Amino acid sequence: MVTATKPTAVNIRTTKVYEAILQAWSDGKRRILLEGGTFSSKTYSALEALIVIAQKSPIPLDISIVSESVPHLKGGCLRDFFNILDESAENSPFYNKTDHIYRRPGWNGVFHFLGADDEGKVRGPRRHILFINEGNNIPWETARGLDIRTELFTIVDWNPVGEFWAHENWLDDPVNAYDHSTYLDALDVIPVNKREEIESSRDKDPNWWNIYGLGVLGKIEGLVYPQQIDASRQVNELPVGPYFYGLDYGFSQDPTVLVKNVIVGDKLYSQEMFYDSSGLTNDQIARKMELCRVKREPVYPDPNEPKSAEELRNFRFNIVEAVKGKGSVDFGIQKVNQFYQYWTKDSLNCIKEQRNFRFIKDKQTGNFTDRTTHQWSHGMDARRYAASSYKGWQSAHSGIIMVGF
Repeated sequence: MVTATKPTAVNIRTTKVYEAILQAWSDGKRRILLEGGTFSSKTYSALEALIVIAQKSPIPLDISIVSESVPHLKGGCLRDFFNILDESAENSPFYNKTDHIYRRPGWNGVFHFLGADDEGKVRGPRRHILFINEGNNIPWETARGLDIRTELFTIVDWNPVGEFWAHENWLDDPVNAYDHSTYLDALDVIPVNKREEIESSRDKDPNWWNIYGLGVLGKIEGLVYPQQIDASRQVNELPVGPYFYGLDYGFSQDPTVLVKNVIVGDKLYSQEMFYDSSGLTNDQIARKMELCRVKREPVYPDPNEPKSAEELRNFRFNIVEAVKGKGSVDFGIQKVNQFYQYWTKDSLNCIKEQRNFRFIKDKQTGNFTDRTTHQWSHGMDARRYAASSYKGWQSAHSGIIMVGF
């Protein structure tokens, strides 16, 4: 085992989560369970600790880092891993981009990056160390299969959105270590504006604040789209069919989001084409739509911005008016919820939105209002504009009656 010392070859800044992981490893614990709020350094610290272990171990180690899908890995663990090393995944001589394996001369640890949706690799060779990233998004049977094939040490991290298999099966076992953390444990390493951003939700969204700010075990209640978008509801690509798009314009810090959709029977498949927070102008939106190969398929934008819609029509896109007016939001939500909902695995922002997009409770009564959490609304609105306005679904669902418009 190694002691909690920092690596000599990599310049890193650590938090108490990092120390807790290496302490659990040194103490011979079977697992460490990392529960906490957003920006508490759980994932980053786990990767830092594993890099230290790979450098210092006296024996060869196979280390598996598992997230819900390869796109999720690329947007999270892989990006953080190479940031820590100050390397590029595209140009690193130590990284096999095809098999997602990092092997560095002089290290006694080989890193294997796996998507939990790849059954063959998940059920494949054994390993010495396992890191399950955002474990609450991975099914228990998958996690148990991975852990059974792990010889020495398992790390799992999560935000406490509700109880799941780690609480039920591992939390009270003395062979495991546990560490709780919040953003306050990582103030020295997170961007300087993050504390203010996180704390701004204290009064606006108390449920979010409890879970992601305080790291307190909670439950995401009042989901607008309550279908669980787990591995079974994520696909590699959209099925073939008549495609149609939804567009939510960005404003100030809000992203501009384009979502591509197709309906097959009672299933709505969607893909996040771009999710851009750079403050796009309409001509920049048009350019990105061209790069996404949007042609003559219908595009349903936010109906409250007719001027922007007209400007996009001038670029020869098939911009179609979305349903609007009193009751249109409720209608759109009901329309989406009439379908089984699927996202492509690379739709990372929209998947995260659906898991967090909720109705807000009234502070006085405790009852849910018709107001929703704006932070998680952008991709959800883009999909809603499209699904509530597209006419092609009617032939397959002639028994559904549109009312109120």
